[in-house]
Amino acid sequence: MIRRIDLRGTTGPVDYRDVVPRADFDVEAAVPAVHAICEAVRTRGVDAIKEYARTFDGVELDELRVPAGATTAALERLDPAIRAALEESIRRLRATCTAELEHDAVTDLGPGARVTHRKVPIRRVGLYVPGGLAPLVSSVLMNVVPAQVAGVESIALASPPQKDFGGQVHPTILAACALLGVEEVYAVGGAQAIAMFAYGTGPCERVDLVTGPGNIYTVTAKRLLKGLVGIDSEAGPTEIAVLADDTADAAYVAADLVSQAEHDPLAGSVLVTPSERLAADVEAELEKQVYATKHTERIRTALTGPQSGVVLVSDLEQGLEVVNAYAAEHLEIHTEDAAAWAARVRNAGAIFVGPHAPVSLGDYCAGSNHVLPTGGCACHSSGLSVRAFTKSVHVVDYSREALAEVADHVVTLAEAEDLPGHGAAVRVRFGG
Repeated sequence: MIRRIDLRGTTGPVDYRDVVPRADFDVEAAVPAVHAICEAVRTRGVDAIKEYARTFDGVELDELRVPAGATTAALERLDPAIRAALEESIRRLRATCTAELEHDAVTDLGPGARVTHRKVPIRRVGLYVPGGLAPLVSSVLMNVVPAQVAGVESIALASPPQKDFGGQVHPTILAACALLGVEEVYAVGGAQAIAMFAYGTGPCERVDLVTGPGNIYTVTAKRLLKGLVGIDSEAGPTEIAVLADDTADAAYVAADLVSQAEHDPLAGSVLVTPSERLAADVEAELEKQVYATKHTERIRTALTGPQSGVVLVSDLEQGLEVVNAYAAEHLEIHTEDAAAWAARVRNAGAIFVGPHAPVSLGDYCAGSNHVLPTGGCACHSSGLSVRAFTKSVHVVDYSREALAEVADHVVTLAEAEDLPGHGAAVRVRFGG
C-alpha cells in the first residue's frame, strides 16, 4: 500500500530534502496551456471564459456573476446541521484572526522625529474556492474571514460552475457566502478565474490580491500573473507528515494519512518514525481503512504514489531533522511529550500536537487557517492569515529641527554613493 524509505544508520551531512517523498507537480509543464488561457481572457474577456466553461466544466454560462439572491436562497435551503457547523467554524476562526490583527507601531527617534509603521488593508481581493473533486466550502471561510478582519473593503469570490447545479456555484459554497455577507460571487473556475481577477473581466473589477488553493492550472496562473496582481502562494497538492514514536496509536495515524490522501490522487501522506513496530501496524491499518472508505481508488493512488511513504529513522532527533527538511503543509506530532517536540519544529505550515489534534480538525473547526504552504515552501512561507490581507507603509514625519540633526549624515552617505542630488535635496532646506 505505501512504500518504505529507510534512513536508519545514515551518516555524514545529508540533505533530507533530496530523499523525502514529494509529489510530481510540474508547474512549468503547465505554463504553455495556462498562458494561452490567460491571454484569451485578457484579449477576449467574457467570451473566452464562457468557452472554457463549456470545455472544462461542461456548462453553458449566461452570466459570470451569480444572480442576486442566489446566495440567500442557498442559505435558506442549507441543512441546519451544516449551518451550525459553519457558524461555529466562523466564530472560532474570527476569534483567532482578531487576536492576530496587527496595529500601527510608532517609533519616536528624537524630538520631532517619528516613524509610524502603519498596517493598511488591501482594498480589493479575489478569493478562489476549488470545486473540482469536492466542493471545499471550508475554503470560503478560510479566505473570507481573515480578509474581513483585516478590513478589506471589497471582496469577490470565484468557484467553478457545477454541471449538477445548472452551471451555478455549488449551493453549499453559496450558502457560506451568504453567512459571511459576500455578495459578489462568480461561477468561474481554474486559470480563467485567476485571469479574470487579475485583468478585470466583464462585471468583475480588477483586484489587488488573489488568494486560495487550487489545482495545477490555478497555481500556474498565479505564477504567470504574479506582479500584475498579488498572490498568497503557489500551493500545490495537499500533504501531511506525522512524526510518531511507539506511544502513537496506529489506527489514529493511519486515519490521518488517509484523510489527506482523500483530497487528491497527488496528495502526500508521510509517516516518519523510529519504530518499526508502529510502521508495520500503520501499514496494516491502512490496508483495512482504505478499503472501508468511500474514495478508495483516489486514496490508494495517493498512498502508493511517490509522494507518500513511511520513513524509518534512527531516533526522534533524526526524525525531527527529516520533518524540518520536508517542511510539511500539515505536521502531526504523535510522540511522548509531543508539545516539547512540536516546540522544536521550525518548518511546517501548521503543527498539530498530540493524538487529539488531527489535521481534519484544522481543516474545519480548530480556529486555524487551512490555506497553507505546500511542496516544502513552509521553510520560507506562512499560511493564509490576516497579515496576508494587509500591507505595511512607513509614515515618516520629521520636523525641521529633527532633519537638521541628521542632515550631515544624509549628505555624507549621498556623496558616498555618488548621488549628489540626494544631498542637495537636504541642503536646500537649510539655505545650502
